[in-house]
Amino acid sequence: MPKPALEQAIIDALEARAAERRIDVVDVEVVGASKAPCVRVRIDHADEGAPTISLDEVTRETEWISAALDELDPIPSSFTLEVSSPGMSRPLRKPRDFERFAGQVVSASLVPGEGRRRFTGTLLGIEGSTVSLECDGERVELSLDEIRKCTIKPDFGDAAKGGRARKN
Repeated sequence: MPKPALEQAIIDALEARAAERRIDVVDVEVVGASKAPCVRVRIDHADEGAPTISLDEVTRETEWISAALDELDPIPSSFTLEVSSPGMSRPLRKPRDFERFAGQVVSASLVPGEGRRRFTGTLLGIEGSTVSLECDGERVELSLDEIRKCTIKPDFGDAAKGGRARKN
C-alpha cells in the first residue's frame, strides 16, 4: 500500500526501534497545516495474542517515539505528536495485518483509477500480494499495491440501532 514519502520515512525510522520493544507501528499520518502539522502514530503490541495496548503503555512508548522523531527531524517546523492505540477502526497496512484480521468486516478504498474504488465486506485474507474480500456474496480480489486505505469496520451491534444492553 503506497504511503506518502514523509509518512513512509517516519514508519521506517520507528519500525527499526519498535521491534526491539515488541511494538507494532500500525500506521502513521501527517495531517494539518504544513507550518505546524500533527504526526499521528498508532501503535499496538506486536504479539498477535496480546490484548490491545493500554493507555499507560501508550504513554510509556511515547518517549522513545518522540526521541526517534527528534533524531529523524522529518519536519523542518514544529509539529504536534499524537500517539494512540489503533482504535476500533484499526487501519490494515502490512500483509500480516490482512492475515491476522481475516474474518473481520473491512472498508477498503483504492488509489485513483478505472472502475470501482470502494469496497466493504468480509476480509478473507491475503495470498501473495492479493487481498480477498467477500462483498455482497461475491469474492473480490484487490492488489495490495492498489489499496489506498483499509480499516476494520467496528460492529456496535444493537447499540448502533438505538438498542440497549440487557441486564440478566
